[in-house]
Amino acid sequence: MNGGIGEASYANNSLVQEKVISMTKPIIEAAITELIMCSSSSMVRGAKSLCMAELGCSTGPNTLIVAMEFVKIVSRLCRKHGHDQLPEFQIQLNDLPGNDFNSIFKSFAPSFHAQLLQEVGSSALYCFISGVPGSFYGRLFAANSLHFVHSSYSLMWLSKVPERVEINKENIYIGSTSPASVITAYYEQFQRDFSTFLRCRSEEVMCGGKMVLTLLGRRSESASSKECCYIWELLALSLKEMVSQGLIEEEKLGSFNIPQYTPSLSEVKTEVEKEGSFTINRLQVSEIAWAACGGCGYNVAKCMRSVAEPLLVGHFGELVFVTAAFVARFLAVVALMAGLGDRAFVARPWWRG
Repeated sequence: MNGGIGEASYANNSLVQEKVISMTKPIIEAAITELIMCSSSSMVRGAKSLCMAELGCSTGPNTLIVAMEFVKIVSRLCRKHGHDQLPEFQIQLNDLPGNDFNSIFKSFAPSFHAQLLQEVGSSALYCFISGVPGSFYGRLFAANSLHFVHSSYSLMWLSKVPERVEINKENIYIGSTSPASVITAYYEQFQRDFSTFLRCRSEEVMCGGKMVLTLLGRRSESASSKECCYIWELLALSLKEMVSQGLIEEEKLGSFNIPQYTPSLSEVKTEVEKEGSFTINRLQVSEIAWAACGGCGYNVAKCMRSVAEPLLVGHFGELVFVTAAFVARFLAVVALMAGLGDRAFVARPWWRG
């Protein structure tokens, strides 16, 4: 993701992600309420501190939205049931080491604390925010230390580009022309990564803890359906044009692949049940229009640029990607072809430990 708070930053181009979090708020509230109130988690109600983790937090106004809801819901439930002494709150923000954690603490944490004080209205409220750089495909926290885990629009990103995808010519991701072996390689990488994620979280989430995970997915059982591949095909068109103009090498384009997999509902369900550490409490698929980016293809392209630019710069080099000519070309392609009738599909699992 593009760091900072500039025009091309993820912080200023993540409206779709904000809307997705808003869509899942009822699920989040139900999970936190059950965490606090169910008998199997009675130890939570008397806890002196509660800890939540935001995995794949990125940087921007969305980073602390769920943390705000977590503190507000717990505070409301405590007061409703006669507990005047609020627990202390620990908010663990995780993303890869290259994430712009400085902007979180400089630009967004101060307003978070001010809003929290205003809305909760308690001078005895203690909320401690920490940054935890590292991959969530490994252990990040002490055993049995987390009460609640949230992640949104992160788990479709793989730990690495799958092996054996060199034959995926003319594509930078799974596409309609991708060989079956390439699709299998992507799926198997997702299986390995997702299973590892669940196993690591099972050691960190305490008994009775909750996880709410939202990831970009698909309704179709076909991994090459346009609902999950179309936007990357548009980006590939722009890159191919640069090859035809001699701006980048064809071999360089042939070795570029997006490390992402958008699973179907059945694929998610299968992996959770196969790994065995968590029970699925609720699993559903919802959709959100690309128009949620702001109503035009130009804004869709800006959103995609904020996500994809670091990947492109890392592979092709900054001097190639950030040229005004390429940016304008990509924006024009998406604006003309995104169609705004296409949808970004969101798988919304709620899992109980």
